Amino acid sequence: MSAEHVLDHRPGGHVPGHARDRVRAGANKVPEVTVYFWIIKVLTTGMGETASDFLAHLFGAIPAVGLGGLAFVASLVLQFAVRRYVAWVYWTTIVMVSVFGTMAADVLHVGIGVPYALSTPLFLTALAATFALWYASERTLSIHGIRTRRREFFYWAAVLATFALGTAAGDLTATTGLGYLGSVVLFAVAICVPALAHRAGVLGAVTAFWTAYVLTRPLGASIADWMAVPASRGGLAWGLGPVTVSWTVAILGFVAYLAVSRRDVEPAVRPHDGQHSGGRAARP
Repeated sequence: MSAEHVLDHRPGGHVPGHARDRVRAGANKVPEVTVYFWIIKVLTTGMGETASDFLAHLFGAIPAVGLGGLAFVASLVLQFAVRRYVAWVYWTTIVMVSVFGTMAADVLHVGIGVPYALSTPLFLTALAATFALWYASERTLSIHGIRTRRREFFYWAAVLATFALGTAAGDLTATTGLGYLGSVVLFAVAICVPALAHRAGVLGAVTAFWTAYVLTRPLGASIADWMAVPASRGGLAWGLGPVTVSWTVAILGFVAYLAVSRRDVEPAVRPHDGQHSGGRAARP
């Protein structure tokens, strides 16, 4: 039984003031990791990549970054305001993180002139520092205990860092000889490694999850770029706008399905039979 569970079941149900900051009643604030989670995650990464470029072309770089930053902050405030996982709120925040994370990486490269070979390790260092602070504070990096403000803060800081890192890494490979399609193949193969390593028992669930989470960003972004860029750059020439819209429609469809089916909600709180689930496999 976890410390959170013990505190939630003190005699009389009373939780002291200092514990109230650490333990909050209610369901986990993030979804269960299912196949739908990974599909939507990849879709949001690609949509964020093309949407960022599309907005920059439409409004200009500085106004686009300003609008992206405002939308990101607004979605994050809403995510922190709700007391449980809500599919459309969570995935809206992920989309805004994707768009703004892409802009952050692009501003360093295009606006300031920082090469991807330098920004990639910089974002990797930022992610490592976030994980180190998170673990030092909570003694875990698992996403299955995001019930406190502090854990939620660390979670979203890590998510933002993974998006910025993935954007820089994807652009680095795409502009150093591999091209967009080559990057798609590279990251599609790479994302299989943590999954296979976890199945083989040589990589823990938490490490495997976060490794795959980072790799979904360059994978999705490379696919979307390959679809959008002109043939002269090795793409399908569908255009930034059409790719952004089509991927957005796909995201909306999957999120709507999850909002109705609740397949990404903790089994213990699903309403189908009112009973707690039994044992479950190891989770990140």
